[in-house]
Amino acid sequence: MGWREQVRKVFRAAPAERGPQRRESSAPPPPDAAREDRLRTVLAEDPNDVAAFNELAEIVRGRAAEVAAPDPLAADASPISSADAANTAHWALAEELAGKPHGWYALIEMARLSLDEDREGAMRRLGAACERDHSGAALIQGVRMLREAHLPAEALGLGVGHWSPADHDPEAGREIVQAALDADRPAEARRHLRDLAELGARQRGTARVVAELEPFVQAAETAPAGD
Repeated sequence: MGWREQVRKVFRAAPAERGPQRRESSAPPPPDAAREDRLRTVLAEDPNDVAAFNELAEIVRGRAAEVAAPDPLAADASPISSADAANTAHWALAEELAGKPHGWYALIEMARLSLDEDREGAMRRLGAACERDHSGAALIQGVRMLREAHLPAEALGLGVGHWSPADHDPEAGREIVQAALDADRPAEARRHLRDLAELGARQRGTARVVAELEPFVQAAETAPAGD
């Protein structure tokens, strides 16, 4: 068994319906074991608790990075960096939680980890996350992640495919309008801003978001071509 699969096995929990479980071991528990168990309990109840997931991911990443080393008995004995080991442990944790029917945040994290090497797979995971969430939170996270990765066209495509202005948090509309601006598509930005204002009028905060975006859309519309 290669190192990567060993790390996945070490940090993969029991069945997803039980929530992510700490690995049984005869060794003394780590100093932060109580903190880890508390976080796993929180995530068993709510797999989309972003703060708890990120805190637990920090724990498993740190442990994996500390023990990163090639397995001399494995066929794949090439050196494994601490970063690769940490990412593999992070992925394994996310994979556990993504098995829960409403676990969308883990899919966002899996997309983030795979975006550079497997953009198509990452986009599928983002789409699946958006389908699992009806509040717009997954869409906000997904579009923002793609914008930060300098992929505005992909961000816009994800947003247009899953956005429901009448139902989603208006911050989802903000991200989509900004993605259109990032992609130098002022006409699309204007159209999405209009949809946000009209279809999302009943959502709290919509008027504020529209007012904040309006000057940026106007500036993009009046900017000379090529600027």
